[in-house]
Amino acid sequence: MNAHIPSRKFGLAVAQIGGIDLADSRASVVRRLLDMLREAHGRGAGFVVFPELALTTFFPRYWMPLEDVEARYFEKKMPNADVQPLFDEARRLGVGFYLGYAELTPEGKRYNTSILVDKSANIVGKYRKIHLPGHDDHKAGAPFQHLEKKYFDVGEDTWKVWNMDGIRTGMCLCNDRRWPETWRVMGLQSAELIVLGYNTPAHNIHWPEPVHLRMQSHLLSMQSGAYQNCVWAAAAGKTGFEDGFHLIGGSVIVSPAGEIVAQAATEEDEVITATIDLAMGENFRKNIFDFARHRRPEHYRLIVDRVGAGEAI
Repeated sequence: MNAHIPSRKFGLAVAQIGGIDLADSRASVVRRLLDMLREAHGRGAGFVVFPELALTTFFPRYWMPLEDVEARYFEKKMPNADVQPLFDEARRLGVGFYLGYAELTPEGKRYNTSILVDKSANIVGKYRKIHLPGHDDHKAGAPFQHLEKKYFDVGEDTWKVWNMDGIRTGMCLCNDRRWPETWRVMGLQSAELIVLGYNTPAHNIHWPEPVHLRMQSHLLSMQSGAYQNCVWAAAAGKTGFEDGFHLIGGSVIVSPAGEIVAQAATEEDEVITATIDLAMGENFRKNIFDFARHRRPEHYRLIVDRVGAGEAI
């Protein structure tokens, strides 16, 4: 590491959640989150990443009337009575966190949402998922559905970067991690840390795909995104079996070198931690990926002018 870039070390944790069944209450899930928040604090972490849709089962696998989905799975307020204990304990411990949940706005819009909460338990950032996967029709022959396009609206705002307790932090959700544009938009805002949650089915309903390849694409997305954008990256999964449906694990912390420095070993509630040095990303930004010196956006127009693949130019 270059001596002229001072170290900026920080304790980071990822809290992976084992399966949440349909019958599990929000209060019971929050108790599990509290246990992991306390464990992370005890291991020296100042920030904890929780998964996407962390308060409920992954309900987009089920075909249901919209009014039933809204009543059962969406949050009209954050924090609400069920989640307030997590905010209270985070404030007491002085630990920030990222949390994913289903949001219902006063205008009736439905979003797959995540928030950044600082160590004083203030919500400093909100993101609404842009890359919604799956379908909006009923796949009668499929073993399960993937109905994010039915149950959620596309987020209107692009990916942003916030000052979260002195760290330039961006966030995204699940499928976003597979798209290089997600990472680059935040990289161009000088992000130092990108955090995300995910719920990734172990089985592909579109074609046969071995589980190890599902894991490989997840890790590849995390490692390449971190490396190519000079950021630390942390991803928290919901994993294991939810009412018989399998989700992959593989929650990770990845360095700006693309190296996995911590990875979950189970498909249960599990906390992983790492002491990260934010100066490491600065070395990459000043050398290998000096965007201002080396990028040539005049040659990238096709990326924004064309949505789908087309003819050669």
